[in-house]
Amino acid sequence: MMALASPAGAKIMRDVILAFVRVHLLHHAAEKRIFGLEMIEELKRHGYALSAGTLYPLLHAMEADGILASTQEVVEGKVRRYYRTTQSGDALLAQLRAKIGELVDEVLDHHPPAKPTRSKAPKRIAVNSRRRQNHAAGAK
Repeated sequence: MMALASPAGAKIMRDVILAFVRVHLLHHAAEKRIFGLEMIEELKRHGYALSAGTLYPLLHAMEADGILASTQEVVEGKVRRYYRTTQSGDALLAQLRAKIGELVDEVLDHHPPAKPTRSKAPKRIAVNSRRRQNHAAGAK
């Protein structure tokens, strides 16, 4: 990952990543009940390296805000807290999905990815493939 240009850029990146994590938590909690360690591993699969000290306060805050509700069960002799979305959480997720769709449309769909800088290797590959095409055409 490239270094950010400024401390302000780093703060914005952290805020956006934490917002992505919250949406991810809502998404999974709407599908089925979730628990902390499971979500740390799920988020890791998507490139988010979160500690329990970051994730659990997010889950607790989302519960305090009424968008998640929890239940406790004993699993293998330990108490595990499971989270599901509430009606408010489901409504929020629907609103977020609409906003995310708008954002993706504006930010990604209307702006093609930057063109890669040319280097000697891609030029050689293009020339070699043209030679192969010309050779194959002449061989017919």
